[in-house]
Amino acid sequence: MGRLDVVAVGDVEESLMEIMERRAAESLGLEPRRRPALPVPGGAWDPERRQYESSTVLRSVVQAPAGPDPTRVLAVTEIDLFIPMLTFVFGQAQLEGPVALVSLARLRQEFYGLPPDPAVLRARAVKEALHEMGHTFGLSHCPDGRCAMALSHNVRQIDTKGSDYCDGCRVLIEERRAARPGGGAGSREDFR
Repeated sequence: MGRLDVVAVGDVEESLMEIMERRAAESLGLEPRRRPALPVPGGAWDPERRQYESSTVLRSVVQAPAGPDPTRVLAVTEIDLFIPMLTFVFGQAQLEGPVALVSLARLRQEFYGLPPDPAVLRARAVKEALHEMGHTFGLSHCPDGRCAMALSHNVRQIDTKGSDYCDGCRVLIEERRAARPGGGAGSREDFR
């Protein structure tokens, strides 16, 4: 069995970390381990956009000391992320690489001027964790709108997709785990 390291980037609510860690580890068949939190990299801040550049944050996670042989790393942050070609991203991952990053900022109802809804936030966080982790296994966006790998441009689309992989995506993950139990070594980044 491989290992899933889970790490906060900045301050992240512990209960969210726990549920994302548990669900991702269960769905991917990995043993979870928590890493100490990492600071938000100051160089990622863009004062004009008032957001953090996602690739810089992801790179800081990749470069952080990892300890012994993690198979995959799930980083979770509260900061609002962007890439230059998009207004925002919910997360980013190294396609067929070990590291995925999820931002909770736009998953929160409060971001849209609505009252907090912890249940909605937990559901969205799990779906996005599974989505970004799927990219680390080389999965692209799934045409099945109920699959966690379905593309989501907004939270309504996250809300309508399922909180697990479809049968086809699950088979692909299992095949890739069997072919390379230690995980891929790629570094292409997937933006969403």
